[in-house]
Amino acid sequence: MKKGLTVVIKLGTSSIVDEHTHQPLLSILSLIVETAVNLRKDGYHVVIVSSGAIGTALRMMDLDRRPKHLPKVQALAAIGQCRLMSLWDQLFSHFRQPVAQILLTRNDIADRTQYLNAQNTFIELLSMGVIPIVNENDTLSVQEIKFGDNDTLSAITAGMVQADYLFLMTDVDCLYDTNPRKNPDAKPIEVVEDIGTLTADTSSAGSSLGTGGMSTKIVAARLATSAGVMTVITKSSKPGNIRSIVRYVEASKVTISSSLVSPTPPQQHQPEIQSEVPLPIRQDAQTAQPTTSTAISPSPSSSQTLPPQPPAQTLQHPPLHTRFLPSPHPIRDRYFWLLHGLAPHGTIYIDSGAHRALADKAGLLPAGVVDVEGNFAQHEAVRIVVIAKKVAVVGNAVTSSPTNGAGKDGSGNGSGSGTTTPAPVEVGRALVNYSAAEIRRIKGHRSTEIHDVLGYADSEYVALRENIAFLALGSSRPGTPGI
Repeated sequence: MKKGLTVVIKLGTSSIVDEHTHQPLLSILSLIVETAVNLRKDGYHVVIVSSGAIGTALRMMDLDRRPKHLPKVQALAAIGQCRLMSLWDQLFSHFRQPVAQILLTRNDIADRTQYLNAQNTFIELLSMGVIPIVNENDTLSVQEIKFGDNDTLSAITAGMVQADYLFLMTDVDCLYDTNPRKNPDAKPIEVVEDIGTLTADTSSAGSSLGTGGMSTKIVAARLATSAGVMTVITKSSKPGNIRSIVRYVEASKVTISSSLVSPTPPQQHQPEIQSEVPLPIRQDAQTAQPTTSTAISPSPSSSQTLPPQPPAQTLQHPPLHTRFLPSPHPIRDRYFWLLHGLAPHGTIYIDSGAHRALADKAGLLPAGVVDVEGNFAQHEAVRIVVIAKKVAVVGNAVTSSPTNGAGKDGSGNGSGSGTTTPAPVEVGRALVNYSAAEIRRIKGHRSTEIHDVLGYADSEYVALRENIAFLALGSSRPGTPGI
């Protein structure tokens, strides 16, 4: 197996705590620990995102169900987190595997410096051979600063540590095109290349102890794949599947790479250099995973030979699962933080010309702003939404005008025949240089007019280009879940 890759494993409450008795599922916990230790022996870095604090506390406090009163939920989280971490520590100690506890809220990563500090802590722990165990800090979280569910937290964690794999453990083997509990002919979906075109049954809700369901896992997969993380849904009661799936995917990559590399025979009187020739993307019939390779021409003195690799068809098929292929244009580092580390406080609507300028690395000028929604302060995050032009066809004449996506009747379809109104499209997030009230006053004006309108000018841009991040190409999601 390839060394140095990072695997994030997300476990919901129902995966580690019995839904009815609230007892820890020690058999599954032990298998997860054994799997994580084996991955470490294979040279992988491992991060576990674990729910279960509140579920564990319910048994300790002899409560039948999760309460609805927020202070009581927070108190139970404080009680259960100690017990949950103790369980993990005891189980890993049998293998002499050190673990670390990391509790996060969205506020902890909203500040860029704090985000980098958290990222550096992860990097240092992984370099020390420690397995970080991550959970949302429900003791302090309120709705405004919650990630929403641990599926989202695991995806943000995977993006933060630039993981290679994110495993979302659930109570089914994989996604199906229809509900397998109701339809015996339901077909499994093994590989998803474009989540935007996914047709699957996501009607299953979370357990009575948890907050997620299959739909939250799809949203988390969108987020993680946009950061270049292969995301896998598989059965939580069979954690050994993780290692088998990783082995299969990595072996498939090696097989595809070896089939694309063809050494060129050395030519006489040729300087000893290596030339890189990009090869087209190909797909393996079983994995359906696009892989880009580079052919290396060895020098005359080179004796490079590739180790023999088994053909792709001889690879043992892995356990049933669904894997979402990572984006070929991943969003990382600062742009990932801008998109998913910050909660937007409003929306700025821009025209298509401003959008093209941003794509060409220009900043956002007030002239390109069409409208503002919400109340936000300077240096807060906002959504960037592009408003297309409403096109009206009257006879042979074509007229156009900016629109916010709603016709006169509010339907978005226009009020007259021959009129089309494309819906606004969210394209990214930005940290703004002016407040909502200030942008409302300067929108549509030239930068040279900002001082005349406001009486001062902090910047010629509504947002600097380095403070603007676009959603992944081809993304159909409206941004980070829950915000």
